[in-house]
Amino acid sequence: MEKNFTMTVILQASPKDIYEAWMSSEGHSEMTGSPAVVDDKVGGKYSAWENYIFGKTLELEPFERILQSWRTTEFPEGALDSQIEILLKAVKGGTKLTLIHSGLPEGTLDEYRHGWEEFYFTPMKAYFG
Repeated sequence: MEKNFTMTVILQASPKDIYEAWMSSEGHSEMTGSPAVVDDKVGGKYSAWENYIFGKTLELEPFERILQSWRTTEFPEGALDSQIEILLKAVKGGTKLTLIHSGLPEGTLDEYRHGWEEFYFTPMKAYFG
């Protein structure tokens, strides 16, 4: 069964502004509307949504790409971390953000796809809009 999905959204902000918000505790908290703690370096840990989401930053290409391990408190015992890759590309009117979420536990695709839309993309559109 498929364990990956890709989503895109156009945000009315520069890649730099989105990248900097994603990679800072204050910015991440403001753009999602929920407290987050983010260490902005490769190898740094992060948590969001009252520690429901947590992981580590694996790779950074400033203002273009973020690769992080990602899991929630609901992952089954023994499940490996999933990964999120955030790609930022300047387009007319803002930035195209592409989210590639891979390595999810069996049967969780729809739940997490919906979560990204409700708890990230919707508040981000309002924040950057």
